[in-house]
Amino acid sequence: MTILGIDIGSTKVCAIIAQKSDSIDTKILGVGIAKSQGLKKGIITNIDLASKSIKSAIIEAKRAAGMQFERVIVSVSGSYVKSMDSSGIVNIPNREIGIKEITRAMQVADYNAAIPQEHEKLHVLPYNFIVDGQEFIEDPLGMNGSRLEVQVHIITAQRSSLTNLKKAVKLAGIEIDNLVLNSYASSIAVLGYDEKELGVAVIDLGGATCNTAIHIGNSIRCNDFLSIGSINITNDLSMALHTPPMSAEETKIKYGSLKKAPNELIKLPVIGDEHSMHEVSLEMVSKVIYARTEETLMILANSLDRCGYKEKIGAGIVLTGGMTKLEGLRDLANAIFNMPVRIARPKEMEGLFEILRDPGFSTAVGLVLYGGGQFTPYEIDSNKKLRYKNEIVEEGKNINILLLADEEENEALSGDDIRLEKNKNNLNDINKKPNQVAVFLKNLWRRLTQLF
Repeated sequence: MTILGIDIGSTKVCAIIAQKSDSIDTKILGVGIAKSQGLKKGIITNIDLASKSIKSAIIEAKRAAGMQFERVIVSVSGSYVKSMDSSGIVNIPNREIGIKEITRAMQVADYNAAIPQEHEKLHVLPYNFIVDGQEFIEDPLGMNGSRLEVQVHIITAQRSSLTNLKKAVKLAGIEIDNLVLNSYASSIAVLGYDEKELGVAVIDLGGATCNTAIHIGNSIRCNDFLSIGSINITNDLSMALHTPPMSAEETKIKYGSLKKAPNELIKLPVIGDEHSMHEVSLEMVSKVIYARTEETLMILANSLDRCGYKEKIGAGIVLTGGMTKLEGLRDLANAIFNMPVRIARPKEMEGLFEILRDPGFSTAVGLVLYGGGQFTPYEIDSNKKLRYKNEIVEEGKNINILLLADEEENEALSGDDIRLEKNKNNLNDINKKPNQVAVFLKNLWRRLTQLF
């Protein structure tokens, strides 16, 4: 299976083509990057311009990979989303918990949730299974019990924003298979098993936004969004140094540091008169960058306090995203969050381009890993489809959730039902074959008689 992951960010669009099969892990084949247009703080403001950026990145990725793709996974900005918790309980008449029973329990929890108007579900993520009153069952599959309860974290997105996103991607010539929250994708790319078990907060410091996802055990328990990013540092430098934004961006990249700056002067063009140059001190550059970064981290720390899970994140904070390249960021973050902080890059994987080892590409790498099966053990995705571990390697276990009109008695086909249906189809094909052979022989005889 070939997967296309598209991370639609505020400053860049990154498209990655990767391959996954039963015999090999996810392998990256090609990457394409384009400057974002028609987007502001994660929201599409011009569909035509956004589609051009998306198309440009896809064309570059296809050229590098040299092949087409089968599945398309696209990121969704945290600015679109809201989240809530829900729970569902089902009885197990035969006392054997299978995929069908887990599906029913998750679907009841899904149905019980109070979804805001004009919102669609992106992810239904279970964080606690309870079998006959016994809590924190890691995986109930195959267990014996008479009652199964599940507690889930549901992430929803604004319907109008999703529609605009789908339109922009469709104009680029492709159809979306799955939508994934960007902070969820980043978590897949940077987190280890031990960090999730201990509890960890992943903060993606992007170009114009900061997205937070708190993992405790197998699932996300809280997610948040802040419409501030590294572009705010650029704007502050532009105003403080009275220089054009492009020059301010170059200065940030070249001299960006949170450590004490040397006593030096640099020359920058004057805004409004770019042929004129004026001198500014590196100390001033450092002070501007420090002030904005400190403010951003303090807002994120307050957000972490409000979420109510700060005491449960034993592994501390994992920072990723392009803004993490600022020298000295980890030390400042340690002081502000008052807990361990790690700067994370995407995990090593086969075919990982050197450019993708940058923290700014964590979301894009996470998207193709998600497409390759590296998601939470159980999940109802954006297509209302049950995803679960080993579904790719174990044939016949990819189960669609069938939403009935009353949405109260939904059922899923089991693997046995699917195999039975396939056998029926095969029998029908066999029954049709003699008729097809007879027609073929009749046509052949007619042509031979016409020739002679």
